[in-house]
Amino acid sequence: MKKQIQESLYPGWGQSFGMDEVLFEHQTDHQHLVIFNNQRWGTVMMLDGVVQTTEKDEFIYHEMMTHVPMLSHPEPKNVLIIGGGDGGILREVLKHPTVESVTQVEIDQAVIDMCVKYLPNHSSGAFEDPRVKVVIDDGVNFVDQCEERFDVIISDSTDPIGPGESLFTSRFYQGIAQCLDKNGVFVAQNGVSFMQMDEVTTSHQRLTPCFKEVTFYAAAVPTYVGGIMTFAWATQNPELQSTSTDDLLQRQLDRGIKTNYYRPAVHQASFALPAYVIDAIEAVSER
Repeated sequence: MKKQIQESLYPGWGQSFGMDEVLFEHQTDHQHLVIFNNQRWGTVMMLDGVVQTTEKDEFIYHEMMTHVPMLSHPEPKNVLIIGGGDGGILREVLKHPTVESVTQVEIDQAVIDMCVKYLPNHSSGAFEDPRVKVVIDDGVNFVDQCEERFDVIISDSTDPIGPGESLFTSRFYQGIAQCLDKNGVFVAQNGVSFMQMDEVTTSHQRLTPCFKEVTFYAAAVPTYVGGIMTFAWATQNPELQSTSTDDLLQRQLDRGIKTNYYRPAVHQASFALPAYVIDAIEAVSER
């Protein structure tokens, strides 16, 4: 009988995957990492029983994390990626010919090496691009000490548990605000809102003192179960979010960006949040 692995993100409910072939498995005192093949989802990576990425649906997450901020900006030249060791965000960022440099901050070089080996389609050679500088460091430490300014900053972290927890703190957001250009935009994954609403409300409370505009947008990623995934959006330039569909489309065409999920109309619609998300944000804002 085929071995099954159960996701353990939520007590009492979850999803399971058939493990057709285990490609890599490592257990330390702190975490359990497994990469395996699945008939429907291709190569799957799980960390401590939680799905991190799958070969089949990663394009939805990575395109929406990347092209929403990148196409909202008229000419993104310098980009900072925090986390994202699988290379999917980097791959999408480098599709923009306006980009002159990308700094990728990853806490562990082994994560990048492992993903290049077992999930090569995620990065598709992106780490070899001469525009890319990889920095092995803690994200909070990097932004605290950074003197550069970036047009777009993308935080592609795990959930706020263990090593990923620091990337949801006020200290991190203050550091982001310091190294973001005045016309730049910051985005970050913020969990599946129906199941992890505290991530959304906490991020809103902690981002608001640092930025003129804080909101969220959303996309449905099949293997991140429980409904829509929300992404934090923060900027000192509120005009970026109101970029017209026509301008987004023209930029996409001018830059030659081909996508499988992202469309300018989807971009605009992604900021239309369900009432339960709006209500939760307003409830904490009134405290």
